[in-house]
Amino acid sequence: MVKVKICGICHEVEIGIMNELGPDYVGFVFVPKSRHFIAPEYAALLRSKLRRGIQTVGVFANESLKTVAMTVEVSGINMIQLHGNETGEYIAALREYVRCPIMKVYKVAKPIDAEKAMYSTADLVMLDGGNAGDGKLFDWSLIGPVHRKFFLSGGLTPENIEDALNLTSQPYALNVSSGVEANRTKDYRKVMKFISAARNFKGKKRVSM
Repeated sequence: MVKVKICGICHEVEIGIMNELGPDYVGFVFVPKSRHFIAPEYAALLRSKLRRGIQTVGVFANESLKTVAMTVEVSGINMIQLHGNETGEYIAALREYVRCPIMKVYKVAKPIDAEKAMYSTADLVMLDGGNAGDGKLFDWSLIGPVHRKFFLSGGLTPENIEDALNLTSQPYALNVSSGVEANRTKDYRKVMKFISAARNFKGKKRVSM
């Protein structure tokens, strides 16, 4: 079963939606320029209201090692998501500061981009279509055979999940933010439809010749 990550959680009302619908992961954005940005202290408050079993992910982009470590300590997040130009050396250095899993995001514009992600030293990888959180679609057929767990992101909505899963190696998880929003806030019906579509996917359709 494909797992689901709902990113860009900013409000207590959204925590209530997450608690009722139960995604596998929720994301807090610690990128100052993002409209979903929240402070580590507020993330800690939201996390304290989240039901047990939902993992929390903190999103960073080109942040200093000490800032990431401090944010992890204050917020209590379970996983780090790197959405900038972080290198393998940065990931290695970050592991000296934190003990939680690290996920690196790769923008896919051509097949070689997805191939590079397969050799990442991060614990997990995410394949995305644009810059941090802009919800940009990309050509999912650019993703060839994938031999490690990966999150798929970029312009996903409840309506295009089936197409995305049919055109890619089945991802470990789907990541969505603006695709389940209405009026810049997570929408109950959209989140429900997204989670249902992901978890009820029955496998790739066979194409008759």
